[in-house]
Amino acid sequence: MGPEHELGERAIRVLVADNTRIHTQLLADALKRDASLEVSGTASHSRDLIGAVGNQEIDVAVISSNLDEEPMRGIEILRELRALRRELRCVVLLDSSKSEVVLEAFRAGARGLFSRYESLETLCKCVRRVHDGQIWASSQQMAFAIEALASTPSIRAVGANGLSLLSKRELDVVSCLADGLTNREIAERLGLSQHTIKNYLFRVFDKLGVSSRLELMTLTLTNSLGQLPSAGHHSPELGGQSQHTTVSWCQKAAEQGLPSAQVALAEMYRRGNGVEQDPLSAYMWYLVSEKMNSEQREEISAAKRQVGATLNPEQIVEAQNQATARLKKVKRPASVAVGMGAAIGATS
Repeated sequence: MGPEHELGERAIRVLVADNTRIHTQLLADALKRDASLEVSGTASHSRDLIGAVGNQEIDVAVISSNLDEEPMRGIEILRELRALRRELRCVVLLDSSKSEVVLEAFRAGARGLFSRYESLETLCKCVRRVHDGQIWASSQQMAFAIEALASTPSIRAVGANGLSLLSKRELDVVSCLADGLTNREIAERLGLSQHTIKNYLFRVFDKLGVSSRLELMTLTLTNSLGQLPSAGHHSPELGGQSQHTTVSWCQKAAEQGLPSAQVALAEMYRRGNGVEQDPLSAYMWYLVSEKMNSEQREEISAAKRQVGATLNPEQIVEAQNQATARLKKVKRPASVAVGMGAAIGATS
């Protein structure tokens, strides 16, 4: 329980992250002058920022768009924070009012956009409004967002048709993701930098209407398998066209250790897509995929916690026992992973 201000309400817990320690401290000192705010943590590096959000109770995060001396790095980290804690409300400090920067901040999940040219007193008001559930942005920034929405097709891009919107290089990245590779491994396979891979992923997110790697992996797997051509990719698991075949393939591939299939199967059981809704099975497959997929572990853990909230203690123990038994059997043969990556590429 934080300190109370004059209205008797708990102070808003704020995390501050700017590009340098000096700037971070200046922002923190300014916010501390407001009795309704409590600065619960500070960070000047993305690594410390992620750790603080994971370990502390935070209501609002104030994050610079530039971190680690990299432009837009703060916005990249915001996506990761939102995957870790969906309920976290964030204010992004902007050095630029360019439309592309504004839109990227909104797409990453920012609820407030604050220009460094505004007063620090106004920043305190911004934090309070965002905490109350409001959007803080200038009329010009809102105009950018409205224009972007107006020019965006209303049909969500899914399945083979959605994947056809991607460039060849974007499809390469998605295929590597389906193979369960980390950003570093994708970069090594494609001969690109990790920063470039992140940029490709963010563009794919926008085109397919998803907001995280977990959503992308689930969407591409569950929506493309039913339309995959078997010619040229001969595999008993990939030949079918029906929803039953999709579920069957996911089941076999998950048991053989393909991380993307494990996540997709968990989502199927969670939502009842193609199978009878089964929270216990969903929780069990989240447990398995959480152990085998380090790149999406935080997102998988968040989904697992949501499902776990619907189970009783006995069901949790049962799911844990089943997951332990499966992990002892699971392997990850290269043939399954390569087949999946090639199959996604074949849909374009």
